[in-house]
Amino acid sequence: MDDIVREGDPVLRAVTEPVQLPLQEEDREALKCMMQFLKNSQDAEMSAKHKLRSGVGLSANQIGLKKRMFVMYLKDDNGKNVEYTWVNPKIISHSLAMVYLPESEGCLSVDRPVHGFVPRYETVKVRGFDLSGQVITQKFKGYQAIVIQHEMDHLDGIMFYDRINPQNPFKLPQDVEIRSLYEQKGK
Repeated sequence: MDDIVREGDPVLRAVTEPVQLPLQEEDREALKCMMQFLKNSQDAEMSAKHKLRSGVGLSANQIGLKKRMFVMYLKDDNGKNVEYTWVNPKIISHSLAMVYLPESEGCLSVDRPVHGFVPRYETVKVRGFDLSGQVITQKFKGYQAIVIQHEMDHLDGIMFYDRINPQNPFKLPQDVEIRSLYEQKGK
């Protein structure tokens, strides 16, 4: 956890720079290390041994690199672990409908509890490059869409709590369809 940049560090508020392609070896290694950190943070034995907080996403600026790249390691809809490496990602489309996590969002760079709803698009389509430099386009929905938007915000110097209504943290936008991620549709 000592390698994770904490809230208040200016690197978290800087807009990151596009990564040079083809990927340089140092960028490839940084991404591999970031992914290994996420895997270790989700392993009970490793996280206890190294005092790691569990994470599902990690952007380069969270380890002090002002580069447009991040990794995600989380479960898919079938409960299977999946990993994604994104270089120079862009959201190319999104749903009108929005969702939020009822327990708010967390962040490896934020050591304090933050309460409030963070509105996110329910579905996003992302285009970028993978670890081998290949163009990838992928659609994400629900929790995975929330995670990717959280990490994309990091690349633009935006913290998740910037999206919480400052006057009323539990007030949701009125002009869009929005629901709790865990709310059943139609209820």
